[in-house]
Amino acid sequence: MFVCSLTDLYNHYIVNTATTFDIEPYTLEGRSVWFSQFALTGRYRLLVAEQDDEILGYACSGQFKPKRAYETSVEVSIYLKPNTKGRGLGTALYLELFEQLETEDVHRAYAGITLPNEASQIIHEKFGFESVGVYREVGRKFGRYWDVEWFEKTVGGND
Repeated sequence: MFVCSLTDLYNHYIVNTATTFDIEPYTLEGRSVWFSQFALTGRYRLLVAEQDDEILGYACSGQFKPKRAYETSVEVSIYLKPNTKGRGLGTALYLELFEQLETEDVHRAYAGITLPNEASQIIHEKFGFESVGVYREVGRKFGRYWDVEWFEKTVGGND
């Protein structure tokens, strides 16, 4: 149920928003590679919020780029069920995620935000992310082009 619920949550954003540039919804099998990157320790984490056996959202840190020189950088994201936004759930998930990453060999965290997305910009700025630029019309979805703003923050004191 856990894997199915997380896949359904992400598929909602694929089908209904430009938040992700995935176009086709995932099957459970298709999402297995994504799930396989996470562990209980290390740079790549998946934190899930649930209440009464219902998945409410998740935050994760994954590989930023596949080249080894990027290994101390992670890309983070957060997805919440639409009816849970504004209740502090995203803040709680990110607090825990960044607390866990502080003890790992992570130097920078990056987040790409499809524009417009004020809520995502606000939460990332709340956690100390700074805008480092906008990729103009970098993705096409729903018959139009979308900009993506990139944010970064230092994680821990690792050099």
